[in-house]
Amino acid sequence: MNILILGGSGFVGLAICSKLVAAGHSVTVPTRLRDHARNLFPLPSVTVVEADVYDAGALVRLASGMDAVINLVGVLNGDFERAHVTLTQNAIAACKAADVSRYLHMSALGASENGPSQYQQTKARAEAAVRASGLDYTIFAPSVIFGRGDSFLNKFAAMVKLLPPFMPMALPGASARFQPVWVDDVARAFVAALTTRATVGQRYELAGPKAYSLRELVRYVMTLADDRHAIIGLPGFVSSLLGAVLGHLPGKVLTTDNVRSMSVDNVTDAAWPAFAGSRAALEDIAPTYLGRVASFDEFALAREKAGH
Repeated sequence: MNILILGGSGFVGLAICSKLVAAGHSVTVPTRLRDHARNLFPLPSVTVVEADVYDAGALVRLASGMDAVINLVGVLNGDFERAHVTLTQNAIAACKAADVSRYLHMSALGASENGPSQYQQTKARAEAAVRASGLDYTIFAPSVIFGRGDSFLNKFAAMVKLLPPFMPMALPGASARFQPVWVDDVARAFVAALTTRATVGQRYELAGPKAYSLRELVRYVMTLADDRHAIIGLPGFVSSLLGAVLGHLPGKVLTTDNVRSMSVDNVTDAAWPAFAGSRAALEDIAPTYLGRVASFDEFALAREKAGH
């Protein structure tokens, strides 16, 4: 199949592209600057093109000749409406104009038009647009995604390294609950769904086998690094205040909208989809790339992508 992936140059996109190539598919990934997708260059059947995915006309041209479109675009801060809703609407319109019926969409666990954050609300509105599209769609809604190169566990690992001795870590949203899912398991679900007719018109919540509080996750990251700093959970109003301050600093480590998202649990009781194979536990994967016990040999990433 010829597949167009929007948002394909990111963390999840790399995992999906790798598995699509291994399955014999040809992939096109548009990006604003080609160098932003240099991690895809070694993949033999991936074509990286410079294009503005927010340009409706460009999307139609990109979708022409494709058998499927995968939309992975998502932002944790910034213009949620543009990234989640407008782009999804434009992608749907491009599919119709280019006569592409198969469409796979990345949403998020907890997406709800009544959710406390703009992130959750706009993700839900994008889902509604997909369901009303008339396309042969499949929606995936993962919890937080972890793996080598993630911006979740690695962020906390970096923060731990910066802590002075004996200074506790002040943790916003310490009681928030997550059900982290391995990036390769998410990628496997996307690739398997492409050719599984039973997934058309379905929405799948993707989560790992175990739920954790944010405090437990950070403590685990500390354990892997043999770190013994204390953790102090911040009250909700302090977390919101901190988010308001950090949201105006370069990098936006935390925003008010992030804090609002963490006010509801990011977990699910939904069964793992059988077509996606098995799922890995956090404890089986995180030690391979975090902390003192991490493997640093040059073949580690290749083995991970191969599922070994």
